[in-house]
Amino acid sequence: MATLGKIGRYDFLSEPFHCDFSKKLFMGHLGNHLLNAADFHSNDRDFGMNYLNPIHKTWVLSRLAIEMDDMPAAYEKFSVETWVESALRFFTNRNFRICSTDDSRTYGYGKSVWAMIDTETRQPLNILAIRDGEIERYIEKDKECPIEGLSRVKMGKEAKLARTIDTHYCDVDVNGHINSIKYIEHILDLFDIDHYRKFRIRRFDIAYVAESYCGDKLNFYTEERDDDTVCVRVTKTNAETVDAEVVRCMLKFEKI
Repeated sequence: MATLGKIGRYDFLSEPFHCDFSKKLFMGHLGNHLLNAADFHSNDRDFGMNYLNPIHKTWVLSRLAIEMDDMPAAYEKFSVETWVESALRFFTNRNFRICSTDDSRTYGYGKSVWAMIDTETRQPLNILAIRDGEIERYIEKDKECPIEGLSRVKMGKEAKLARTIDTHYCDVDVNGHINSIKYIEHILDLFDIDHYRKFRIRRFDIAYVAESYCGDKLNFYTEERDDDTVCVRVTKTNAETVDAEVVRCMLKFEKI
């Protein structure tokens, strides 16, 4: 079988019921499309979930940054390009470009970090040991992803509790923990609709610190900056744990 190229490109549709009141794609649904593109790319090259799941291994998203100049509008077809920028023992860096299907415009870019874990022990695994380091054949260092690197979200102890929510069936993904995109949606819901009438999301950075599970309570703490930037810390509370950090996030807004 011929070796596939290092860069994958996948077409999507901005479905109207996946768009907000402005008739632009929700950030959460864009995030789902990026993760789908990553899944397609890795499966096509034999180091994806189709190979990993039967041997009790899986990919988990560790960090994600999405920076957009604009969002695809309702009914608009768009493409996601994705490629692996680097691979280390326990983490791999994957980039994204979101563009029109005819390649006439670029909507934005994304950067992500992934880890591989054992689905039974939940412990990290050596990525380079999978299929004798098959992932290294697909590393693409020359394609540009011209956004700032993934930032470490720093928050003080003065962050205010904004909301506490319960987690349910629809929050849980195929890996058995709270879905990474569900965190994004819950964080975006911290701001009312009038806020989104005045501001658009320019950049969204999120770091997944620990797993949480169905039945956990999620606590959202916010800290506002002076430059239209808001930081969010998410913690979990359950029978064994109180306020254990699971997610940190930074949103950079831009006036419309």
